[in-house]
Amino acid sequence: MTASPDSTPAAPPAPIPGVATARSDIIAGLVSSTVAIPLAMAFGMFAFVTLGDEYFAYGAMAGLISAVIAGFVSVLLGDRSTRIYAPRITTTFFLGLLLFSLLQRDPLASAAPSVSATLLVFFAIILLGGLLQALFGILRLGSLIKFAPHPVMAGFQNMAAVLLFLVQLGNVLGFDHNISFTRVFAAIGEAQPLSLVVAALTFAAMWNARRISTRVPPVLVGLGCGTVAYYAIVLFGLGDMLGPVIGPLTASAAMRTVLVDFSGLPMVAPLAQSASVILSGALALAVIASIDALLCAKLTSQPGEIRAGDDRLLVRLGIANAISAGFGGITNGINIGPSLANRAFGGRSWLSVVVNAVAVLAAATLLFPVLGYIPRAVLSAVIMVVAIQHIDPWTKQLAARLIKPGTPQRGAIALDLGVSLFVSLLSIAINVVLAVFIGIVLAVLLFVVRMSRSNIRRFYRCDTVRSRRYRDPAELEVLHVQGTSVLVIELQGALFFGTAERLAQIVDSETALGTRALLLELRRVTEIDSTGARILGDIDAALAARGVKLALVLSGRTETAARLADIFHGDRFFPDIDRAIEWAEDELLRNAATGQSLELSLDRLPLLSDFTPDQIERLRGWLEPVAWPAGHVIFRRGDPGSSLYLVTKGRASVHLRHDDGDIRLVTFAAGAVLGELALLDRGPRSATITVDEDLTGFGLSEASFSVLCREQPDIAIKLLSALGRELSVRIRHANMTILQLET
Repeated sequence: MTASPDSTPAAPPAPIPGVATARSDIIAGLVSSTVAIPLAMAFGMFAFVTLGDEYFAYGAMAGLISAVIAGFVSVLLGDRSTRIYAPRITTTFFLGLLLFSLLQRDPLASAAPSVSATLLVFFAIILLGGLLQALFGILRLGSLIKFAPHPVMAGFQNMAAVLLFLVQLGNVLGFDHNISFTRVFAAIGEAQPLSLVVAALTFAAMWNARRISTRVPPVLVGLGCGTVAYYAIVLFGLGDMLGPVIGPLTASAAMRTVLVDFSGLPMVAPLAQSASVILSGALALAVIASIDALLCAKLTSQPGEIRAGDDRLLVRLGIANAISAGFGGITNGINIGPSLANRAFGGRSWLSVVVNAVAVLAAATLLFPVLGYIPRAVLSAVIMVVAIQHIDPWTKQLAARLIKPGTPQRGAIALDLGVSLFVSLLSIAINVVLAVFIGIVLAVLLFVVRMSRSNIRRFYRCDTVRSRRYRDPAELEVLHVQGTSVLVIELQGALFFGTAERLAQIVDSETALGTRALLLELRRVTEIDSTGARILGDIDAALAARGVKLALVLSGRTETAARLADIFHGDRFFPDIDRAIEWAEDELLRNAATGQSLELSLDRLPLLSDFTPDQIERLRGWLEPVAWPAGHVIFRRGDPGSSLYLVTKGRASVHLRHDDGDIRLVTFAAGAVLGELALLDRGPRSATITVDEDLTGFGLSEASFSVLCREQPDIAIKLLSALGRELSVRIRHANMTILQLET
């Protein structure tokens, strides 16, 4: 399988496919061409439909020319994928409305512009649009274009599908001349009923093609069934009740392009007079074609493929579109249907794309007189199915969510759908070029409005949420009462002028009474600008004036931390919310004068609170004093368990290490017990414990506990009961830790 250059930064020249691969590529290229040819013809006819019947066949030829040039140029410029290039519904919709608007412009002028002059401007727009698309790729704007608002593209695609469907009504009804879809019902008396029957049969055959054959592309199934039915009716002598075929190229409608002919037409004057129209139209076309190409590149990527090279894709397509305009073709893109068919029928290298282009070239030259006998009703029915299939799925999903009761964020959904509908209607009612730019501006404004909303994920107080540091009952009582004075606010998204100002207002109201510490959780903040950082500094100054301490929770390796480093001291940065809450708790306990700084005596340990003085003294004889300096590892995960330890002074913690630091699971302080599982299950140590500050205490070995059980069972039973209570508390704290990690 030949690798695509779009999947690696720099792809080497592709080797010549082997015999087995070449055979499957040839078959796939021929099969995919049967899908690409009718689509290219139909989209070309749609682009030129406003010119009337005499340009009907020329529109089909323009679509074929485009597909041929795009296929050959893309391969010559280094594309080694199996994607098939042909006109796309979105860009064709734009071109169809553009040509209509060019014919209708200057209503106050003494004479309407000639078709030749209009086509000159039209193809100049396509040529310049291709060059601008290539320029986007050269300037590496592919990544930026991906962020174009989807509602705008959805609006164009939906209206393109609807308009493409409606334009086919005249052909489906068998009119012998071009009639606008707005006048179809007024001219219903001219309809040919058998033409409608043939179209319905074609539609049904293509819609249910998978039931007829899984190996033949649906487009070919529909065309085949419809064409056979059409000429069967002709054989029965009922041809007068059918609509016309595509027909031959007529001499009176010679196509005028930038590079071909234009005899008797000075080129400079019409181009100079239309410079502003050409520039604006080309820019809008380049934007639409680029967005559509990048979206289709994603949709046609193989599972697991890591795509890159989107900028090179824009360069290749842009150059191909510019050349296409020079020879009477229209704008191309990655056509999804033929691309998927090419891969499904064995296309594995660039050879399948070349074979496809050769087959389309044959259709545009040798076979075009034969293709001219395809009934218009049959081709239009096929395109009606394609139009329905091209309704944007994102729009359908949003519409379903909007009407579903209880759907969250219905206002945002309605806004997105409103933008999409507005762009659709604007492109038809006013001007398609203007619709592009207005739609983008509107979507950007809506994005700014949304980003200006509050970016607070949640906030809570610390009377129920605690740090993972061990606290004795006296400290827990203080924290239960005073924990409400510690406020945690979790932020998400971008922090800039609008969102930071909103945050300042909320902080001011929430900390008005009884708050001693504010912890801002910034780990989910994706971006912060200089204004947002300055407003955080203003919040800090305002809180300090009221005696409220501010701490920030964020990773030290982020751009957010770097931007805030000049405003806040490093001792107020914490890597996780657990350590920040511990800092706030220590401040509360220090102010309450309950923090433990002296060594606890054995009778003050919470584990032994139910022991009598006599039992404590008897237990002391089985305990061994222990002491470790800061940084010492008491034991490691997996070590054999042999002793439990009662902490009388100092701290030790259990951590989970990861690339960005560690997560503290629990901290043992004076009054805590650790390693108790060694006496209960005699299994290996379940975690590594490291001393945070010099630690002293007592140890009880497994051997001593066994003797204690035999000689003084009352003490052993009481100790086991106390350990059971301790484990239940540990489980509750573990549940709280899991909840915090998940959220």
